Amino acid sequence: MEFKKFLIEKLTLFFMLSTMITAAVYLIGSAYDRDALFGYDALLSPMRYAALCILPTFVTWSRRELSMRELLFRKALMLVLVEGVILYMAFTSPVIDTGRMQVVLTLMGSVLVIFLLVNLFLWLRDLAEAGRMNQDLENFRRLHDEESRE
Repeated sequence: MEFKKFLIEKLTLFFMLSTMITAAVYLIGSAYDRDALFGYDALLSPMRYAALCILPTFVTWSRRELSMRELLFRKALMLVLVEGVILYMAFTSPVIDTGRMQVVLTLMGSVLVIFLLVNLFLWLRDLAEAGRMNQDLENFRRLHDEESRE
């Protein structure tokens, strides 16, 4: 894959992650710390998390097409690295109550859910693009067959 296209995909991923992390922060915060009040700088937290979670995704970049086994290995490695980034940020944050195991497990679960959702959305996007490409190829083939009959 071209590195420029790879970076554009990472920008798309950043905005997807920012949205999903915002929803997860709301859900987890509502469940464990409903009365917490934040300043405006808290609005940047999902963007910081998303930006740092983009870094581990660079393990999936390759100049050549990866085999299914290589891709799955790299995706698993990426998940472990993302979990590590999020846990590091959580344990160094004065706001997140990492002393409660339930909070840590919920945080890890939300990372897994977001990881799976993002990969599902990206797969659906790629599936739709492949469908469009196949339709274009079919149209081209029909046009070529009609021209060769004339």
